[in-house]
Amino acid sequence: MPVPEMVVLLDEQHAAIGSLPKREVHHADTPLHLAFSCYLRNADGEVLLTRRALTKQSWPGVWTNSFCGHPAPNEPLPAAVHRRAADELRAEITDVTSVLPSFRYRATDPGGTVENEFCPVFVAQLSGDITPHPDEVAEWAWIAPAALAAAVAVAPFAFSPWLRAQLPELIAADALAWDGPA
Repeated sequence: MPVPEMVVLLDEQHAAIGSLPKREVHHADTPLHLAFSCYLRNADGEVLLTRRALTKQSWPGVWTNSFCGHPAPNEPLPAAVHRRAADELRAEITDVTSVLPSFRYRATDPGGTVENEFCPVFVAQLSGDITPHPDEVAEWAWIAPAALAAAVAVAPFAFSPWLRAQLPELIAADALAWDGPA
């Protein structure tokens, strides 16, 4: 029997207070827990957007950041980012950088599942190709940061609530800009 993925539960000061299997955490009264979001950039400075698989428990089918996840108990956040990039996108990444270390959000999807996360945000560089896992990602696209901002402004309903909340902060911090080759 496979070991269940564990999620770190947090108090209001973001200190770990325990853990639960992931399948027991997300429901109508989701406790505050630790997560992360990551935005991948390619050599052209574009950002990878993914459309969540239609089988996902919360926000199925919406467009979102490159990938998200939950660190295991005692797992450093950068290690969790690398692990989820490999698991979800079958990708190798470099230059993992914390850009919004204190991001937190709470949102309820149309089916009633609540996300209640302290969710530091990272930016990383893609090293090679991606082959997204179909249970995680239905579609993906590379997009210029300015085009992403324009798309969210025109059709916010098509994007995850965490992407919509993170994007203005990422823009203000100039966190999606990249000075590599164009």
